[in-house]
This record gives sequence, C-alpha cells and structure tokens, in this order.
Amino acid sequence: MHNDTASQDQPGLAELLRRGDLFAEKCPSREVLKHVTSRWGVLLLVALLDGTHRFSDLRRKVNGISEKMLAQTLQWLESDGFVERISYPVVPPHVEYRLTPLGEEIGRKVEALADWIEVKLPEILAAQRQR
Repeated sequence: MHNDTASQDQPGLAELLRRGDLFAEKCPSREVLKHVTSRWGVLLLVALLDGTHRFSDLRRKVNGISEKMLAQTLQWLESDGFVERISYPVVPPHVEYRLTPLGEEIGRKVEALADWIEVKLPEILAAQRQR
C-alpha cells in the first residue's frame, strides 16, 4: 500500500533534480556556487552590470586580479551561461564580455551581497578588532 503522507513530506526525485542539492558533495550546483561567489567571480559580475567591457577594461576595473585569474574566471562564468564572449574578427583581436540575462540576474544578487558588506564594513571591522 502506498503511503501518501510520506510522499507529501519529502520532495520527489524530479523536484530534487530540478532544484539541486547544494549540500550533496557531488552536486553540480557547488561548482556554480564556487564560480559565482569566488572573490573574482563576484567582482566581475558586479563590474559587468555596468555593460559590455573589453578584457583590458575589466583588468583595470578589478584592481589586483591577474591576467590568468581574469581569463579563468571569465571562462567559468561563460561556461555557466552568465557571461557572453564576443569576438570580432579584426587585427589586432577585439574581444568583449557582457552579462547574459541569467548573468544579470545573478549579478544583481551578488551585488546586493557586496553592497551589504560595504554598508556593514565598520561593524565587521569592529568585530574583527575585538578578536
């Protein structure tokens, strides 16, 4: 006999697969979370909220990022569907980056986190000094 109460208490497999399980070790959502919430991922997503940028513009805007980390983080964000890479067939090569609609959505979310940190920074620094 099928127990309807038990099935109502727990999400079905289809729902779990759709939603993901961030706490599961092998869930692909963890990789996406790593890309989005890495220091450089957050900064690049927020920087790209301003519009389309060239690689060199992003390097100047995100002070302290190495060329290697910039390229790697942009590749991650592109593979996750958050950033679009536009390459123009000219000499010298001209490449631009911009957020996709999905990238704009996650960009706004991490921007809210970054804004919160900036607003709360005096309290955070005070707490660090007490340790």
